[in-house]
Amino acid sequence: MKKMKKIKAIIEKSDSGGISVYSDDVNGAYGFGLNEQEAKSDFLSVLEEQAGYYKEKHGELPSWYADGYQVEYFYDLSGFFEAFPFINASRFAKEIGMNESVMRKYKGKIVTPSDRQKAIIQERYRSLLQRMEQVRF
Repeated sequence: MKKMKKIKAIIEKSDSGGISVYSDDVNGAYGFGLNEQEAKSDFLSVLEEQAGYYKEKHGELPSWYADGYQVEYFYDLSGFFEAFPFINASRFAKEIGMNESVMRKYKGKIVTPSDRQKAIIQERYRSLLQRMEQVRF
């Protein structure tokens, strides 16, 4: 039995406004929308179109499609702040112990965090969520 293919999709703020979703796992897989849900729907449609085009050209479905696939969504920091506009980048940075100016640059896609920096942000974000889960009203 073959294993279902996991496709990593990145959600980011589009340079032209709105949200874009792309994947390096499937050539040409790119979706766009005015909001996150529209972008995800467009991305899934593109995946289906890509599989159909591949079948027309090669006579068979691509391996990522034939065995089934699951999309795993990840945010770049610009997409995170676009999806959750109530989170202030500077205050978020301060709360997790990071440089506020650098976080604003990540938000604006002026610079891209390294894998190490993303891991630090992820861990500190996870700790913040654990604190928030303890809140009772």
